[in-house]
Amino acid sequence: MIPRYSRPEMTAIWSPETKFRIWFEIEAHALDAMAEIGVVPKEAAVTVWEKGGAATFDIDRIDEIERTTKHDVIAFLTHLAEIVGEDARFVHQGMTSSDVLDTCFNVQLVRAADLLIADVDALLAALKRRAFEHKDTVTIGRSHGIHAEPVTFGVKLAQAYAEFDRCRARLVAARAEVATCAISGAVGSFANIDPRVEEHVAEKLGLVPEPVSTQVIPRDRHAMYFATLGVVASSIERLATEIRHLQRTEVLEAEEYFSPGQKGSSAMPHKRNPVLTENLTGLARLVRGMALPAMENVALWHERDISHSSVERMIGPDATVTLDFALVRLTGVIDKLLVYPQNMKKNLDRLGGLVHSQRVLLALTQKGVSREDAYRLVQRNAMRVWEQGADFLAELKGDPDVTAALTDAELEEKFDLGYHTKHVDTIFRRVFGTA
Repeated sequence: MIPRYSRPEMTAIWSPETKFRIWFEIEAHALDAMAEIGVVPKEAAVTVWEKGGAATFDIDRIDEIERTTKHDVIAFLTHLAEIVGEDARFVHQGMTSSDVLDTCFNVQLVRAADLLIADVDALLAALKRRAFEHKDTVTIGRSHGIHAEPVTFGVKLAQAYAEFDRCRARLVAARAEVATCAISGAVGSFANIDPRVEEHVAEKLGLVPEPVSTQVIPRDRHAMYFATLGVVASSIERLATEIRHLQRTEVLEAEEYFSPGQKGSSAMPHKRNPVLTENLTGLARLVRGMALPAMENVALWHERDISHSSVERMIGPDATVTLDFALVRLTGVIDKLLVYPQNMKKNLDRLGGLVHSQRVLLALTQKGVSREDAYRLVQRNAMRVWEQGADFLAELKGDPDVTAALTDAELEEKFDLGYHTKHVDTIFRRVFGTA
């Protein structure tokens, strides 16, 4: 995490203060449950909540203790004992470090998912607004980067909306999958702690008990979580790349908002570069790169090793903070995106009507011309337009093999742009539920 690509709401989830507060709550809730079933005195649980709940944990002191213990959970428990006093001896009974670490990690991932889902909601709102704004703004669709057939810019944005709607569903599913709690002790056998303690802690933290843990919560859950973040990042990159292409000087159908006083180049004062979407492309690469280590964490030795620990200390904060920042940045790009319908029209006309070639092809086949012959007739006229800059409709009208099948009026009708946009309402109903 670096401040340049971080937002305070997400970074706060991963702060030492938040982590130690969650650790305390796990221990205190577990102590409540143990007191309720008679394992520890109820007065001890009350004391721990009163003294520990009101405390501000001294991070420097915990770090100081850890330099001796070489164990972060023991360092925290030692510091907690300094705050609580004698009753601290009942804390952590029957528990193991992973009970605290894994449960805390999942709490943090759930909170991060909640922010990411809210981020996607804001992006969806911006995409929907701009999609309806440009529902009927005709532009050229491209395949292989080459002009294909007309679409509308609103449909392009509707495609992005549908994709991020799927992203939202995936985040909701990933959140549910990782929202588990393990308070099962060494090797997950509950030998020294009652399963009711786990159930109580899970309920208090908004989690569910892990059905069967070893000494850790199974890492396939986390692998799916981080893989989901990678997919969301890929969707960010797809939309960012589209905007970058549309901003190219030779295209300029849309571009990022260029604010007053903004500079595009230290050398060339005329530059207006797609810096935000280029940045998003790079951030997406980082988030995707964190999915593979999460998958490699699945295969731990026997009931537990800590090969996953160093990985998760980095990818947990970095992946969620980066994706949070990227989603918010993309929302801003869409919200302020400059759209140029006049350039879309100019680009649409650049090929002299070639974008209507399929309609002519189909019309010839409807008149009895074989598909092979129809393709040959249309292509030979299209190539003259492509290579010589001729007008496609004029070429077709001047080809006796074409006019033997189609009248001038029939050919002209095949050049109607409205033909290509007649189902836009249907698409919008499918995506948004309303046209």
